[in-house]
Amino acid sequence: MKKLGFGLMRMPLLNEDDQTSVDIPTVCKMVDSFMEQGFTYFDTAYLYHESASERVVKEALVDRYPRESFQLATKMPTMILKEKEDLERIFKDQLAKCGVEYFDYYLMHCLNEENYAATQKVDGFGFGLQMKKEGKVRTLGFSFHDTPELLEKILNDHPEVEFVQLQINYLDWEDESVQARACYEICMAHNKPVIVMEPVKGGTLARVPAEAEKLMKDYAPDSSVASWALRYAAGLPSVMMVLSGMSNEEQLADNTAVMNDFKPLNEEERAIIAKVTKIVYDSIAVRCTGCQYCVEGCPEKLAIPEYFKLYNLHCQYGEDSELKARYAKQSKDHGRASDCIACGQCEEKCPQHLPIIDFLEKTAEVFD
Repeated sequence: MKKLGFGLMRMPLLNEDDQTSVDIPTVCKMVDSFMEQGFTYFDTAYLYHESASERVVKEALVDRYPRESFQLATKMPTMILKEKEDLERIFKDQLAKCGVEYFDYYLMHCLNEENYAATQKVDGFGFGLQMKKEGKVRTLGFSFHDTPELLEKILNDHPEVEFVQLQINYLDWEDESVQARACYEICMAHNKPVIVMEPVKGGTLARVPAEAEKLMKDYAPDSSVASWALRYAAGLPSVMMVLSGMSNEEQLADNTAVMNDFKPLNEEERAIIAKVTKIVYDSIAVRCTGCQYCVEGCPEKLAIPEYFKLYNLHCQYGEDSELKARYAKQSKDHGRASDCIACGQCEEKCPQHLPIIDFLEKTAEVFD
């Protein structure tokens, strides 16, 4: 397989306020372009796009291409597991929604301390192994968002796991909360191939401060800012796949161009990335990837990732009437950042372990 995977969690929308309103014709065009260039790996999940992503997979991919022509990955939503019966019910639903008889890659989704405990309680990995025996799963793994210590424990508990999906990008490599490097090195010690998620950190590394962009453009004028992030992740040893949540045809064209003629970063480029990392790190107030997990279950229906995107832009570029207008539109539809009741549900679900409540207060100070 070519190393670029199509992450189906940030697909183009017909209505930006409705995650289920996926623009199917545009997705079909993107799938066609992706497949025509020899890329064949697609990554979805039960909860992506408010549970609409797997249905889009059927319509845009499965119904239009021979099953053996692509690899499909999806995930068991460990965060909603309550009892053993949930495993079979959800898995059957996933097969039906995707319109397939098997998954090439199947993951226990978003393992952290709480979700791992829930998975252990219902024997999620045992279920995955049974699905392998029945031919309904080809390769079993998990995606991970927690400490290196927990990752070590999971891999010791479950040596049968065949791969691990990690958040890796040059900004998170040494980040104290994500600890990407430490987690990656544990996978290497256990001889587990790695699939990379968030290589561009939810789009954060596609738009960097002018000082950082200048360093990149002076060295490689024709290369996009995002391409540096893709090459960084894909160049790591034992990385078998790099996922990109592509939201439009332009992003797909850029990503496929990079990965069609993939070249790892050289030493000079790595030195530039080290400088860029410091500049970007110092400029970002909230290291949100826009994954949307915090939105699910929010009693006030707050558009938290959108607020943080606007707050980051404010911190990077200062007062801007356009930012305030965008915030006004969001808050009209979803309430204001100051409407947060500090229930804490969002912080429990955040893979980045962000102090969301505190950041909402700071956002409110700027925009409310």
